[in-house]
Amino acid sequence: MHDRNWLSALCAAVAWAAAGIGGSAYADINVGVTLSATGPAASLGIPEKNTFELLPATIGGEKVNWIVLDDGSDTTKAVTNTKKLIAENKVDVIVGSTITPNSLAMVDVVAEAETPMISMAASSRIVDPANPKTKWVFKTPQSDSLMADAIAISMKANGVKTMGYVGFADGYGDGWLAEIRRSAQTAGIKIVAEEKYNRTDSSVTGQVLKLVAANPDAILIAAAGTPGATPQKELVARGYKGKIYQTHGVANPDFLRVVGKDGNGTILPIGPMLVFEQLPDSNPIKKAAAEYITKYEGKYGKDSRSTFGGHAWDSYVLLARAVPEALKKAKPGTKEFRFALRDALENTKELVATHGVYTMTPNEHNGLDNRARTMIKIDNGKWVLLK
Repeated sequence: MHDRNWLSALCAAVAWAAAGIGGSAYADINVGVTLSATGPAASLGIPEKNTFELLPATIGGEKVNWIVLDDGSDTTKAVTNTKKLIAENKVDVIVGSTITPNSLAMVDVVAEAETPMISMAASSRIVDPANPKTKWVFKTPQSDSLMADAIAISMKANGVKTMGYVGFADGYGDGWLAEIRRSAQTAGIKIVAEEKYNRTDSSVTGQVLKLVAANPDAILIAAAGTPGATPQKELVARGYKGKIYQTHGVANPDFLRVVGKDGNGTILPIGPMLVFEQLPDSNPIKKAAAEYITKYEGKYGKDSRSTFGGHAWDSYVLLARAVPEALKKAKPGTKEFRFALRDALENTKELVATHGVYTMTPNEHNGLDNRARTMIKIDNGKWVLLK
C-alpha cells in the first residue's frame, strides 16, 4: 500500500510538471550579486547591500531571486563569488562588484561564461570598448573620465594653476591619475606632485609631506569611502591651505563622519541624487532620486543616503527595463536569455535613474552624460550644491 501511494504521488508530480503547472520555478530570474559589505570598501558596499533588500521580488511579471554575496573588498573573493554564482546558482546576470579592482578581475569570468554583468564601480576601464570581453560588461557609476573633467573645470574656474595628486595604489587610483592628467592638461593646470597609498594604510605622512612641500594651489584625493579621509586629515594637520578636491568615491555619510571638521570646504563631483532636494524641479533626475531615497531613508534612517546605494538601485532600474525585452525572446536560465538580456541592456535609451540618464551603445556601456554630474562642497557635515 505504501509503495502504491508513493508511486501514485510520483506519477501525479510528473503529470503536474508535464502539464506546465508548477513549472513557474523554472522561469525564475536569478541575479547574482557580489559586493564589498566588509573590508576597506565596507562604507560603499553596505548601502549597496541595504538597497538590494529594498528591491521587488518580480520583474516583468517573473519572480526574481537576488542572490547577494560579500567579497570582503577582496579581488580573489570577488572572482570566486562570480564563478560560484554562475556555476552553482546558474544566474542570468551578475551585478557587482563595489570597487574597481574587483570588477576588473571579474570581466574575464563573465566573458568566458557569456553572462552579462553590471558593475557598481567607477573606472572607465571596466567597460573599455577596446577590450572585446567588455561586450558583456556594463556599469552604473559615472566614469572617472566624466568626473575628472568636472574637477578640472572647477579648478580652472577657481584660479588653480598647479595641483597635487594622491590616490589609491590600485585600479581605481590608476584610472583617476590617467584621467586627471588628461583633464588638467586640457585646462592648463600643471600637476606638480603625484603620490599613492593603499586603501588599508593607517598613515600617509610621507606622501602628504611631499605634497605640502610642492605647495600646489589644489590637491585631488582619488579614493573611495572612509580611506579617503586619511590623507585629507593629514593635509589639514600639516597646515595645507590650498583647495582640497575629492572624487565621487567618498560621497557617503561614513566619510563625512570620519573626516569630521577637516572636510569643510572640500569640493567634489557627484551624481545629482545625493542633493536631489536642491535640484530644480525641471531636472528629470529629481523625481527618480526622490523615489529611491524616500524608500531608503524610510528604512535606514534620515540622511543615511549614499551615492553607492544609488548605483545598486540603478542596476535594478537597468534590469527592470531590459528584462521584459529579453523575456520576449527567451526563458530565464537559458543561454538565449543571457544573450537577449545583454542585447537589451546595450539598447537602453534615455532611461532616467537616480544618478543620471542612461543611453547605451555597442561602444558605450556606461551611458551617462553631463546630466549625471554636479559639483558640491562639504559644509559643516552637509552636502551643498555649488551654484
